Amino acid sequence: MIEVEDAKSSKKAIILLSGGLDSATVAAQAIADGYEAIALSFRYGQRHERELLAARDVAAALHIREHFIVDVNLAQWGGSALTDQNIDMPIEGLQSGEIPITYVPGRNTVFIAIALSLAEAKGAEAIYLGINAVDYSGYPDCRPDYLAAFQKLAMLSSKVGIEGNAPQLVAPLVMDSKVDIVRRAQHLGVPIDLTWSCYQGGEVPCGVCDSCRIRDRAILEANA
Repeated sequence: MIEVEDAKSSKKAIILLSGGLDSATVAAQAIADGYEAIALSFRYGQRHERELLAARDVAAALHIREHFIVDVNLAQWGGSALTDQNIDMPIEGLQSGEIPITYVPGRNTVFIAIALSLAEAKGAEAIYLGINAVDYSGYPDCRPDYLAAFQKLAMLSSKVGIEGNAPQLVAPLVMDSKVDIVRRAQHLGVPIDLTWSCYQGGEVPCGVCDSCRIRDRAILEANA
């Protein structure tokens, strides 16, 4: 398990904490990197709101003192299987070259913008993101060039940015495979059993959605 120092770190990082394996791993990575972690989660109309319970449990397990949960209802206009109950959840696997129907229009753009606001208010030096361009390569807002463009925006869109102190967007898992992520989580002492990755809204993971299958396969391959 991660060792947490008694004294607060002098530097802070905002963690986009969904409650899934990836976000829990970057939270642990930020703490290992010497940051005082401030968690930020979103209730955005996702059918798998169960993940917010996992986010609370993970934050508690990692001794994160501050955890903000923000309501921003992206389900009002749908456009994704994650926010529209009328769209069937895909279970046939990811299709090469296609953006999955589980992509939520503008989600990461909205989330990172709010994280920048929180970072400036809290004096945070970094924003840690659990985005990944390998297993979900179809998501346009999970790519390194997207992050690079948003970093430029961070330098132009705020007082701290104009002063040359824009928070750094840190995505340590962006080019990792899911197996690599599981192994990193093990190394960092992440409470994997507390995380939630299933896209369905049930009490137990469905085991058949894309997220469940990718997670389960990686855990087996990593002997976790």
